[in-house]
Amino acid sequence: MKSEQAAAPTPPPLPRNPVGGHVPVAGGLHSVGLSYARELAAETVQVFVANPRGWATPAGNPKQDEAFREACAAESVPAYVHAPYLINFGSHTPATVERSVESLRHSLRRARDIGALGVVVHTGSATGGRERSVALRQVREHMLPLLDELTHDDDPYLLLESTAGQGASLCSRTWDFGPYFEALDAHPKLGVCLDTCHIFAAGHDLTGPSGMHQTLDLLVDTVGEGRLKLIHANDSKDVAGAHKDRHENIGAGHIGEDPFRALMRHPATDGVPLVIETPGGKAGHAADVERLKKLRDG
Repeated sequence: MKSEQAAAPTPPPLPRNPVGGHVPVAGGLHSVGLSYARELAAETVQVFVANPRGWATPAGNPKQDEAFREACAAESVPAYVHAPYLINFGSHTPATVERSVESLRHSLRRARDIGALGVVVHTGSATGGRERSVALRQVREHMLPLLDELTHDDDPYLLLESTAGQGASLCSRTWDFGPYFEALDAHPKLGVCLDTCHIFAAGHDLTGPSGMHQTLDLLVDTVGEGRLKLIHANDSKDVAGAHKDRHENIGAGHIGEDPFRALMRHPATDGVPLVIETPGGKAGHAADVERLKKLRDG
């Protein structure tokens, strides 16, 4: 009797909204990052592939990349990359724009290396007192070619994350995504990462019986269905409209638990992972992951 080769195990099915966190990876994407994620009981992960506050574009470790990619695939854990904070395609400084191009290109390339589904990038601001329209033309000139480079089946999406509305922000309210998408021809590889703290701080009151639902409706009306690819689930230390980017643990801030429950009931979030970026270290992260799962499953 011939021995049959054992079939590869079927990856577990994804929940409606996989819940996880941003994990540290210093010392190894797989050995450190996924170990941390497992301790959180995370169902999705987000990582940096470079110093978030610098311009360096380090090469990855091929063994760690492969192990990370294979483990995420085997365990059905969607992975995402967060690009460095310094990136600003609306800057009036040519050197900053040039470095932004190289930094984002590096994040997109590394995301493909590790099997990440998307790269989150902050939408930036119009510095130097320039008009928003001028800054958005610059976004088009330098960011659209990077999107056009995403031609492989396994290339990640580029996910725009709005800010809390500080300074000359190019995108903070839901409707600000409209001009940004127009500048980039609503490219098929373009998506949105919605940060609940940022959108709340920018002025969308997510509380009340329909605050979250109305905000998500506005987002869909602006960018279309299927563009919301990732959610940064963070409570806020400050009130709605404060324009302060200060994250709080789920339920401990001014947003509260109920809007997160509502978020995971809205049609636009079906299948969209939630990543926490909250304070409290590993214990706080694990508690927030558990809290969001209870709100989802309750």
